[in-house]
Amino acid sequence: MIEISIAGDVATIVLNAPERLNALDEQALHGLGVAYDEAESAGVRALVLRGAGRAFCAGRDISDVDPRDDDVMGYLGGLVTPLLQRMSAFPAPTFAVAHGACLGVGLGLLIATDVVYVAENAKIGSPFGALGATLDSGGHALFVDRLGAHKALDLIYTGRLMSGIEAVQSGLFSRVLPDDEVVSATTDAAAAAARGATAAFLASKRLITRIRDERLALWESVDLENAAQAALCDTDDYREGFAAFREKRKPEFRGA
Repeated sequence: MIEISIAGDVATIVLNAPERLNALDEQALHGLGVAYDEAESAGVRALVLRGAGRAFCAGRDISDVDPRDDDVMGYLGGLVTPLLQRMSAFPAPTFAVAHGACLGVGLGLLIATDVVYVAENAKIGSPFGALGATLDSGGHALFVDRLGAHKALDLIYTGRLMSGIEAVQSGLFSRVLPDDEVVSATTDAAAAAARGATAAFLASKRLITRIRDERLALWESVDLENAAQAALCDTDDYREGFAAFREKRKPEFRGA
């Protein structure tokens, strides 16, 4: 159910089980990890993740799960968390298209992606109380960080799903687009990033990850920025950027 295609410097990974709303079983998680490994081995400079059909991903595929012997820690701790960490560390800008149901592990896939463009018809929240379960895959951290504790618990207690418009207005993700435009807009953004200064983008990605995870103070982050900028001075892209500026032309970055 996981498909990957590579065109130029952009990889596109598609969750392709629309009959199950792209819900993920163990085999699909393994396949997704293999697709990210393939994209990295190809040296792509941007990646797009999206789902086929009317949903991005409805979460875990529980069609064959027996709650009496369900190995939740094996699924979440052994498979999902390492995959999300691997996705988050992908060495190029990553983009995701969020449409329809984006729940549970599906929401986790979005959290592990650098930039998420959201369709107006997206449904984001925590309906898992109806199963006697709770939000997982980083959902609590996302909701508390972006929405605050009160609104996070409101969504969890009520099971209410946010639309794409509300999710972006609340700060969960970066941009909302009409349903019929979100795929093309995300693809265009990834293609533009792939033509950009990859080393500089990755420096910012690492900085933002550290600022978020280590809760760095202002001057700590400034020190890291200074070091990152100094390291970039030794790259071909830095020299090309300055040359293009002086020659009043568009830079031709090679990702070096």
